[in-house]
Amino acid sequence: MADEIVNRVANSKLVTVDLEDYYPKGERMALDIKDWLLEEFILREKDFREHAKNHDWEQYKGTYVALTCSTDAIVPAWAFMLLSTYAVPHAKKVIIGTLEELETIIYKDIIAQTDFSFVEGAPVIVKGCANKPVPANAYIFLIEKILPIAKSLMYGEACSAVPLFKNKN
Repeated sequence: MADEIVNRVANSKLVTVDLEDYYPKGERMALDIKDWLLEEFILREKDFREHAKNHDWEQYKGTYVALTCSTDAIVPAWAFMLLSTYAVPHAKKVIIGTLEELETIIYKDIIAQTDFSFVEGAPVIVKGCANKPVPANAYIFLIEKILPIAKSLMYGEACSAVPLFKNKN
């Protein structure tokens, strides 16, 4: 009788955490205000307020929005605050920054709100190679959350995991 092949990974207590599983649905949109500025550089309050008032804010319904200015203009804080008063009622999340910063903040919020008690005392593999845009900082936020409770941490896949940490207790 031939030796039976045993899948030791499937039979182990190894827990895989895939940040891609936590990726929230919803379009990501950037609102670049450079075109609302005189010569893409000078904010004229009256004109800026007019742009904000007449902008189609309904297009941001259910989306994640990054308010940004892609030029070197100095934009006062009140300008982005004004825009947020229009965007917040429609969007799931509004930030000042790039789309990458938006993604990072989304993940920071999700990880902070997620109960990871299921990894307590377990060896954990944090899956890499995401097909969705998981920002690098999301992995750090995850480590901050699970490091105190996991038995060990690895990165990658079960067949080729890179050890990161082993709890001494």
